[in-house]
Amino acid sequence: MSADRGGFWLKRLAAGLKRSSAKLGDGISGALTRRRLDAATQAELEDALIAADLGPDAARALVQAVAKDRYDKDVGDRELRQALAGEIALLLQPAECPPVLGSAHKPHVVLVVGVNGSGKTTTIGKLAKQARERGAKVTLVAGDTFRAAAVEQLKIWGVRADASVVAGNENADAAGLAYDALEQAKRRGDDLLLIDTAGRLHNKADLMAALQKVARVLGKVDPTAPHDVLLVLDAGIGQNALQQVEIFKRMVNVTGLIVTKLDGTARGGVLVALVKRFGLPVLAVGVGEGIDDLRPFQAESFARALVGLE
Repeated sequence: MSADRGGFWLKRLAAGLKRSSAKLGDGISGALTRRRLDAATQAELEDALIAADLGPDAARALVQAVAKDRYDKDVGDRELRQALAGEIALLLQPAECPPVLGSAHKPHVVLVVGVNGSGKTTTIGKLAKQARERGAKVTLVAGDTFRAAAVEQLKIWGVRADASVVAGNENADAAGLAYDALEQAKRRGDDLLLIDTAGRLHNKADLMAALQKVARVLGKVDPTAPHDVLLVLDAGIGQNALQQVEIFKRMVNVTGLIVTKLDGTARGGVLVALVKRFGLPVLAVGVGEGIDDLRPFQAESFARALVGLE
């Protein structure tokens, strides 16, 4: 990413996380009424982090780390924010990872999962567009065959991204579609195959069977596929995101997370809770509808934006 584009993204990220940082900032200010980092302030700060959706485990660890060299000392608002940002960045650092490409596999097969409404189909389109900008040859698979709107949406993104789209009839077998798409992609020498999937959680057993079948038939074409299973999460669901990760991890081997819609919620801190609990890589975060509003996750940038530091 160029310096100009990087600067633009940092501004978009800060703006997108404004509601989350305002909520957390109010909590920090409220905890610092005595301006001394004593036991009572620590407890209030921990409560503020939990209220901002960072989760109790992360909140406890972060407050202990911040207080280690500052216990019972005077501390100002900005100093505390900077210290918190540093500790949050350290916690999140292991979750940073490169974009989806960079694999020895051709094509690199990515199964994209998540509940309906999480932004899954739009995310696939944006990933495709960004991969095309890097010179990759990309195919999209409209595997959510139960929702005609998802198929049409993916076709539109295919045009925008200049990517091939494989689609079937309504209610077609998603596994068979994925099988055919992978065979075609191998013949064409594609670099990346992005497969959309259904996300109807009302019947978990059926969804699990369908996702596992897709993964199984992909393995018949390429025993190493799928090479990634990315779970798309809507940040607005807050702590419920942890339950969704648990559910999808039981269904398929989730290898990474993408967190969307951070601009529409004050619950952006849940990303910290997700990394603390599961330790999964975070490939990208989204703060809007535009193509440039989904970008690779950067721990330090996210941490500073979350606590309201420019």
